[in-house]
Amino acid sequence: MNEALNLLGWNDELEAVKQIYDKALTPARIVLEHKHMYRVLDDRGEMLATASGKFRQTGDFPAVGDWVLVDARHEEGKATIHALLPRKSKFSRKEAGAVTKEQIVAVNVDYVYLVMALNQDYNLRRLERYLLAAYDSGASPVIVLSKGDLCRNLEEKYSEVEAIAPGVPIHVTSAVDRRGIDAISKQLAPGITAAFLGSSGAGKSTLVNMLYGKDVQLAGGIREDDGKGKHTTTHRELVQLPGGGMIIDTPGMRELQLWDQQHTGVSAAFTDIEQLGETCRFRDCTHNNEPGCRVQEAVQTGELEEERLRSYFKLQRELQYLDNKTSAKAQLEQKKQFKQLSKQVKQGKKRR
Repeated sequence: MNEALNLLGWNDELEAVKQIYDKALTPARIVLEHKHMYRVLDDRGEMLATASGKFRQTGDFPAVGDWVLVDARHEEGKATIHALLPRKSKFSRKEAGAVTKEQIVAVNVDYVYLVMALNQDYNLRRLERYLLAAYDSGASPVIVLSKGDLCRNLEEKYSEVEAIAPGVPIHVTSAVDRRGIDAISKQLAPGITAAFLGSSGAGKSTLVNMLYGKDVQLAGGIREDDGKGKHTTTHRELVQLPGGGMIIDTPGMRELQLWDQQHTGVSAAFTDIEQLGETCRFRDCTHNNEPGCRVQEAVQTGELEEERLRSYFKLQRELQYLDNKTSAKAQLEQKKQFKQLSKQVKQGKKRR
């Protein structure tokens, strides 16, 4: 395979899929997207790309990190996208507002770095939400506790995070002394892609700058009154590091509304509660008022924090609500299509 493409994350699985398409099309990776205009990168450099008319009709537009097949015109610095290749991972959230619509945050990443600052940004319940979405994305979650120099009770905070994320790697970082940066750099080996996710002002862009070795994103300051950061990154962009790895830096999120998460994500993010639930007296125990509930017993004895159980219930309710709303929307869409089809059939009969 092409070594330059391998450095961008190309692999044998993608090579196999490529064989079913027109041999004249070449693979490229989306590094920037703006209103369905794209910057793509292949083994010969960057190009400005647009989707072909036929591809636009599919409605499945690429996101930053996607692999596409293009008709490359390197002499013009342009390309036309004709196909979107399968994704190995996808981190999504529900688009902000009342509309039930998916917003893709990052695709084809190996690691999702969940960045949380050790100041007023510190929030275990929000981290649980990010972990749930990360597990369902298909990528491996990694927790980054940034601004370690601002934390006076670091060991306590570290233990709290460790308790809700068993087995998940945790890095403490600081822009003051570059603490933790080398460990993250080692993970970002050539061909590896990671996405940095977190709230505004968590320190994502600062981390990207330190990993890159110079400013590639404008890092903003902190509002002194509430410790919250100013919005800095305003778009998603795939950045290739000097060491070979790649990073998708994303805009800060004020909130992460879950999207189409499966039970596997809940189980992975709340392994402690799920394991306790397996020893309840009743197999269908809801962990509320049933006798012999091992989960409620753990809360009473202090083995399990009540706030964590509340978060578990809250996220389950949110996912159920979203599932019901999505199903209702799908049913309405089916009825609409059926009416249109019936109308076309009736019009056809009249013409006869």
